[in-house]
Formats: sequence, C-alpha cells, structure tokens
Amino acid sequence: MPSAINAAVAQQTAAGSVPSTTSTTTEGSGGGTGGIYSAIISRNQNIIKVKEKTYEELHRKCLEKNILYEDPDFPPNETSLFYSQKVPIKFEWKRPREICENPRFIIGGANRTDICQGELGDCWFLAAIACLTLNKKLLCRVIPHDQSFIQNYAGIFHFQFWRYGDWVDVIIDDCLPTYNNQLVFTKSSQRNEFWSALLEKAYAKLHGSYEALKGGNTTEAMEDFTGGVTEFYEIKDAPKDIYKIMKHAIARGSLMASSIDDNLGFSYGAAPRSDIGELIARMVKNLENAQMTHSTVDYQGTDERPAWTIMPMQYETRMSCGLVKGHAYSVTAVEETTFKGEKIRLVRLRNPWGQVEWNGPWSDKSEEWNFINEAEKIRLQHKIVEDGEFWISFEDFMRHFTKLEICNLTPDTLEADKLQTWTVSVNEGRWVRGCSAGGCRNYPDTFWTNPQYRLKLLEEDDDPEDEEVICSFLVALMQKNRRKERKLGANLYTIGFAIYEVPVLDLVLSTRYPKRYELNGDRMTTWYMLTASVTVAPVSRSKTYINMREISERFRLPPSEYVIIPSTYEPHQEGEFILRVFSEKRSVSEEVENMIEADRPSKKKKGKPIIFVSDRANSNKELTTDEDAGKDGEKTHRSSAKAREKSEEETQFRNIFQQIAGDDMEINAEELRNVLNNVVKKHKDLKTEGFELESCRSMIALMDTDGSGKINFDEFRHLWDKIKSWQKIFKHYDTDHSGTINSYEMRNAVKDAGFRLNNQLYDIITMRYADKNMNIDFDSFICCFVRLDAMFRAFHAFDKDGDGIIKLNVLE
Repeated sequence: MPSAINAAVAQQTAAGSVPSTTSTTTEGSGGGTGGIYSAIISRNQNIIKVKEKTYEELHRKCLEKNILYEDPDFPPNETSLFYSQKVPIKFEWKRPREICENPRFIIGGANRTDICQGELGDCWFLAAIACLTLNKKLLCRVIPHDQSFIQNYAGIFHFQFWRYGDWVDVIIDDCLPTYNNQLVFTKSSQRNEFWSALLEKAYAKLHGSYEALKGGNTTEAMEDFTGGVTEFYEIKDAPKDIYKIMKHAIARGSLMASSIDDNLGFSYGAAPRSDIGELIARMVKNLENAQMTHSTVDYQGTDERPAWTIMPMQYETRMSCGLVKGHAYSVTAVEETTFKGEKIRLVRLRNPWGQVEWNGPWSDKSEEWNFINEAEKIRLQHKIVEDGEFWISFEDFMRHFTKLEICNLTPDTLEADKLQTWTVSVNEGRWVRGCSAGGCRNYPDTFWTNPQYRLKLLEEDDDPEDEEVICSFLVALMQKNRRKERKLGANLYTIGFAIYEVPVLDLVLSTRYPKRYELNGDRMTTWYMLTASVTVAPVSRSKTYINMREISERFRLPPSEYVIIPSTYEPHQEGEFILRVFSEKRSVSEEVENMIEADRPSKKKKGKPIIFVSDRANSNKELTTDEDAGKDGEKTHRSSAKAREKSEEETQFRNIFQQIAGDDMEINAEELRNVLNNVVKKHKDLKTEGFELESCRSMIALMDTDGSGKINFDEFRHLWDKIKSWQKIFKHYDTDHSGTINSYEMRNAVKDAGFRLNNQLYDIITMRYADKNMNIDFDSFICCFVRLDAMFRAFHAFDKDGDGIIKLNVLE
C-alpha cells in the first residue's frame, strides 16, 4: 500500500495512485537545441499576455508620454515583499539609476558568475538561474535581450516563464527593494548589472511576493525556465551509471542541480518556518557590517565596483570542508582529466552565494592542480578566485551530496546515446474536496473517485535490439499554484499516481455501456450498467508519494489501454494539477468521463403525459415521464388510486393528505412540508429532522402540472413514490444511522438511482448540497434527486430524436 514520503527523506517504497484532466497533444523531436523545442520552448509558441496590454504596448505608451512605468499589480511596498508579518524596518524601493551610476541590464553576457544570493532563502531559484546561463537559447527565451537602461529606457522590463503548459509574459517595473542603498535580495557580482535582480522580481511577482520564494526545489525553477521534465535521484540509491547520466545531461543541455540534506532530515526545498523580523534584523546588521568593511576600499569609479554579498545563515549549515548543508548548488560541468597517469572524473559546482567553496581535493587552490598542464587548466576553466564555483572529484561528490535533480528539455533517456521523437500529452485537472479528492489506495472507499485518465499506447518502440513489444513513456504529475497560495496557508501536498490496464472485456463493452473504474482492495474493478465487472491489478505506479511540486516516473509497458489515476496521499485535499505524458510513439491521453444520462425504462403502455409548470410557456410540447410517471402521473388515474387505497398505508396516507389539504385536495409548499414530515416520522429507522420549507417549495415548482402553485393528491402520490425509492437508497448508504451520507457515497447513490453524471456535475452537487463536513442530510438528498429527476424528464421531452442535443428558445 502507498506510504507518504517527505521530500527531505524520499525513500523508495511501493506507492499507488495516478492523475489528470482535459488534454492537448503536440509532437516534437528530441534534441538539445531543436526538436522538442517546438513542443516545449518554441520561440513561436503563444505567450499569455499581461491582462489587456502587452509589453510592447506598455513600453510604447511610456515612451510617448515620457514617463517611467509603475506596475499596478506588484507595487513597491510591503505587500510585494512579505505576507506573514510586517517588517520592523522600512525598505526603500529604488530604480537602478538611483542606486548607481551607469546601470546596465547585462554586462558582457549573462553568465553564472553574475548571480549572488541576497537575504532571501531562494538558493534553489538562483541555482536554476546559474544552470540557465549555460544554455544561451533557453536564456534568450526567458530573458528577452531587447531591453536596456540606455536605448528607449522607460523603467519597464519583461521576462517569460513556462506555467503549467503555457508561456506567460511577466511585466515589471525596475523598482527594487534596498537598504542603505544596497540591494536586499539577489544582485550581480558587478554593482551596476541588474538582469538577475529583475529576473528574481519577475519570478516573485509570478508567485505573489518575495517571501513566497523562500525555500523550494531547484527543479521548480528549472521547469519554469524550460517547460522540461524533471528526474530526481537520491544519490545513495542512484543507478550505477549515474556519472554517464550526468554527462549525457550536460551534453543535451539539461539543467542540473544538487544539494545536501542536514542531519535532521531537512532539505533546502522544505522552506522551514522562520521569523521574518529576526531575518530582517540580522540582514540589517550584516549590511551595516559589510558597509563598514568596504568603506575604506578605494574603487576607481562605481560601474565596476563589486556588489557586497552577505552569506545567508537562515537555515543552511556550513561544514568544515566548505560545503553547506540544506543548500542548493548548480552543476555546471562534468569532465574527465588525467592525473598522474590515471583518469579522474570531476564535477564542477557553483554556490549561488557567489562565495564559500569546497576546500578539499580539486578545489581552487588544491595541490592536485599542480600536476595539470596549462592547456588542460584552460579547457577546464580552472580559476583561483572566490566566485562560488569549484571542482570536486566525482567520488567526493557522491560521498557528500544527497540529491541530484535533472531537468531534461526532452524526455530522452540520459542512459541512451541516440535522440528520439516524443509525443507530449497535457491533461489538466483538479481534486475537489468531498467529490474527487479521494486520497491514495490506502483509502479504497474514496480512491476510485479521483480523476481518471485513459492512456492509449498505440505503437511499440523502434528498437531492433529490444525483442520485447514495449512502449516507453514518462508520466509527470505536477500540482499547481501551491507556492502562490502560501499566504493563504497552502503547502505542497504529498502526491503520486498509479496505472491500471483496461481489461480486454472492457474494450468490448466500452462501446455500449458507460463505466467507471473502482478499487477493490488493491485491484481495479470496472463496473458496467449491466452489472458486469472485471478486476485487474495495477501494472505500474509512482515509486513514492512525495511532497514535491512534481513527481515523474519512466515506464515500459506493452501496447494497450491504461488508466492513470492521480491522487494526493490523504483524501479531502483540494487542488489543481497538470498531468503530462511523454511517449516515444503515438499515444492518446484523455479523461475518463461518464455519459450524462438517466435510465429510461421501456414503455409498454404510454399514459397521458404530465405537463410541468416549467413548460407552460410552450405548452404544445409534452413532457413524457418514465414508466412510473406514466402509470400514476395522470390526475384521473382512479383505478391506480383505488388499488393503493386497499392498503392500510394508503388509507392513512390519504387521510393525512385530506386533513391538511381540505376540500380542494390540493396543498401548497407549507402544507406539503407538514404532510411529508408526518409521514417521515413514522419511519423510526430514518433519522431526520424532516424537510425544510425551501425544499418543499422546490418540489412544488417541479411537480406542479397546472401552474396553480399547488399539487393535488395524484401529483403528490407520484412524488412520494419517488421519495420512497430514494429513501431506500439513502438508508442503504447511511450505515451508521446518522441521518447523513458523505459526499463520496453520494456518487454511488446517484448511480443507484439511475443517473450517470460527469465529474463537473458531481462537483456542483457537492458544493450545493454538502455541509462543511462533506455530509448530505436526507432533506438535501431528496431535494437533489427531485431536481435531477425533473431536469432529465424535461430534457428527454425536448429531445424528440433522441440524439442527446436540444435547442431551446428564450421562453423554453
């Protein structure tokens, strides 16, 4: 059964549960700089514009009016900085021209040594930026280079990020938070270069505030820079050929980062709670000390003066070897060299702080470099400078680091030597509390209610060396907007997925009968209207449930049809997600949805139809009821009434109705309430406080056939027959005799009553009728069924040709 894994201690365990909703499919070819770029990072792909106006329009308007742009959506005040509490000091927002002379957007090209971390705990983001600078095509995608502080400067800049399947253009002004005229957050190694600070601001705006960037996984930013797919390795459990995998990643332009967990199991991605006031107070002290330290240094001009970098001590811990626990590093190169006649494998890393480096073998000043000739040093770009970048042997890397994250621009396996063509399917969906947030397989009563997606693997891989008939594909499940919603108390859910094969019988029956896949123990069951079922075991699943933004897994399965079920570990957790499926050959991924329909028993003898008040505006149309309504719906069905009056219940029932209705034998909503509650009280095994007046008004409106605002005995009898049948269903699911059923049981109750709805309608029912504990009482239950019954009957009456489509005018 599934077990939850914290991102800091992700262990390999069996898991179970999978995900998704609405899909689009594109194709591209693999490759470091081409191919799948058409599907993921194409320069021609549509950009989601900022509200009504684009960057070009806003820029032109500012130039025409000779004003500097001010961003109304991310203003220069505390709301853009922190959300958990007010800061004890006042930051001063300044434009670069107010901070230094001769500001520049980029000096000599954007490179990894430009980035120095400020007081924000976003080393994960800065590590991804450093990786981004290694791929110039990606860099230009994220940071449009047609921006300047010199030519056509208007105080407006823009950056582009991949956001759950779309590229969004984030427009900002260039006001940056400062203290004592120093940038508080990310800065460049050169004081008058501002691309990295502005990129960080745009990313903060994307997530709502700077504080929202505190703590995270490098893969988040890597994916937002590329639209790629991430693979995550626990180094202690890494494949034997992990060095080869890393080499392939660098060669194919993949972004790569690594980190070290601390002894308490904390990972840099976990964003521990910290006091903002204490953080700011320490920051002020650090900045003041730095200013005193540097005040005596004489710089020739201000343009090339280095920025003062302060080492964040928020929760990272520096070890004696120079490495920092709870911290993210960029992997910028993987190389081999010859040392004393032997091949040595090396890894180059960069600390986003711009300082604090490894001091062991192969560090900047280590004696190992004395045995390397100058040409090789130049090839390896060896420099003795405190810039945060250093070499380390592969063996020491494996010994000290705990996690490796690789963001691939294509899903090409890094273990293979050739590039492939991939099909990309994107499905968006959500888990709705009380309806489709069923939790993992540990919760079999609700797991089957999770969104389900059918995956059709149509063709086997083209691999002549592989004798198996296999389809390779990668599934990536990503939860959406959790970082942006942190200020509302949101955290990352623990997520995972499972894959089930659709049985052969299902393929035969699926063309004739609606179905949904349910769980029986650890096996998937397909239920049909004809009560046939097929049970199969899951064929694959995510290895872990883990609290990361995205979890991905590679699979190799034979061509067939499968169902992917995404889920959170716990039930009742509401959120949105995106499910991406990358397959080597053609495939189709789509949501499994029921047809919206109700049972319509065959009519051996058609009685006079009931005309409902809702159709009075177009009374020439007759609304035909089902077989029961045909039998007892007619006002003059005296023979049916006499048959019922023979029973004691019928006699009591009519007496109660006559006492309340009076001589005209018709009742209004308040009288209907009295009748129903009197009858319901006689059912001692049904715990209910009776019907609300509003529910009875709805029943009158839906059952009144002559527009009088009242119903007669036959109309009421028809209503009561329905209520009795629905009452049996309610009692079946009210196993604890509490007088309520939960919203998940409501799905089965609706099915038992002969209605089949899609997920959207189940969501609506839950929101409309369930209480805060996701329970539905008897009154709400009956009211819901009355509405469903009336709506389906009305639709069927208008659907004369039975094609499931009707056209209505305004009156109808």
